[in-house]
Amino acid sequence: MNLNEAVLLHKDAMIETLRQNLRIPSVQGPAEPGAPYGAEVRRSLDHALETAEKLGFRAVNVDGHMGWCEFGEGDEMVAVLGHLDVVPAGDGWSCEPYGAEIRDGKIWGRGTTDDKGPSIAALYALAALRDSGLPIRRRIRVLLGCNEETGSADVKYYLAQGGEVPVMGFTPDGEYPVINGEKGIINVTFSRTYTQDGPLKLVELKGGSAPNVVPSYACARFECEAGLADRLSQLYAPSMKFTRTPAGFKAEAFGVSAHGSTPGLGENAIGRLLMAMDNLPLSGDLADAVHFLAEKLGMETNGSSAGIYLRDDVSGELTLNWGTIEGDGEKLYLKINYRYPVTFTYEDCGPKFKAQFLDAGFSLDSEVHKAKLYIPADSQLVSSLMKVYRQQTSLEGEPKCIGGGTYAKSIPNLLAFGPIFPGDEVREHKPDEYISIDNLVKNAQIIAAAMYELAK
Repeated sequence: MNLNEAVLLHKDAMIETLRQNLRIPSVQGPAEPGAPYGAEVRRSLDHALETAEKLGFRAVNVDGHMGWCEFGEGDEMVAVLGHLDVVPAGDGWSCEPYGAEIRDGKIWGRGTTDDKGPSIAALYALAALRDSGLPIRRRIRVLLGCNEETGSADVKYYLAQGGEVPVMGFTPDGEYPVINGEKGIINVTFSRTYTQDGPLKLVELKGGSAPNVVPSYACARFECEAGLADRLSQLYAPSMKFTRTPAGFKAEAFGVSAHGSTPGLGENAIGRLLMAMDNLPLSGDLADAVHFLAEKLGMETNGSSAGIYLRDDVSGELTLNWGTIEGDGEKLYLKINYRYPVTFTYEDCGPKFKAQFLDAGFSLDSEVHKAKLYIPADSQLVSSLMKVYRQQTSLEGEPKCIGGGTYAKSIPNLLAFGPIFPGDEVREHKPDEYISIDNLVKNAQIIAAAMYELAK
């Protein structure tokens, strides 16, 4: 039987199963016995595993952290990793977020694209491959995660319990054609105490919302005598506003927001503010701290002034985003998100970056590193996935590297492959998330063909 035709035989059941699971609001909740990510996430997992059993597969529940089912024989295993947890619905929907409404040839609801649609499609793709009778020499395992949106603790638990690592595989939780590289991501928090002994005193400093968002606004409040306040409030700088206050004056900086993986598309308001503050008559340790930050970070987005600029032909430049700052008259905190190219490592930038801050009197409060992922374009995995994509879509395309991170980083030997096609409207994590029925079916066919290609 033709594999695409085998998938079509499961079309109606796949749509109904997805709609049933979409009606379960599987947002992380309070941990319960057997439900480490909350009762609704566990209910979504149970439903998916019951579906796997109805399709004739042995289903395994890994203590509520994740589940899996498998088909085939052999010493080696290939995997498809999806997840059933979703982000909160939020506001602004034109339909019920968990209603699974079908309208205009689309299924609407939180999780349709990210990632319940592709995960349910993977179950039916596995059944279609079995039904087709095509020979395979590796086992195929569909892994169903429950904590992708809030930390991927599910996969960590699976691996810690001795969960088998695939020889290769993919997660349908990204984009087509195939993402063969993801930059290493470092989130670091520094703090600095300081003294002030001059006529101008910083009272409050704040800006930004998250390390991975380019801040569009930042402000600082100062206390000083009336004459100095009058002079400073008359200052001018592009995209800055200086205002007289009863106790002194306030400096505000305005920027352009962007995602932290592409900071060059924005304008960093924190950097703009600190560069302006570097020209004010500050005093003591505060003056030193502000000068260091303005000089080493400022509004740059590639780490040049900090001495950590890196670039390769595969994924481009290192990117750096100064995401947040918070301070008062004695101490400040800042969070930075930077991402190094895929042919480099943490050792090429991390130690040098930290050392400069420590030498300047800052303390390292926290550092989280997600290592880069890179599998060359001429590897068997990338070549196989590209072959399937081209055959199934009649499109060419090339593998690509990204600055963001996907679920593929959570387990070795995986890459992100689908479900979003070039030119698709990107609706995940937004109101009115949907997947068209045509794209759901096409994803199932691509997943089935990829399973066969990797396992044959």
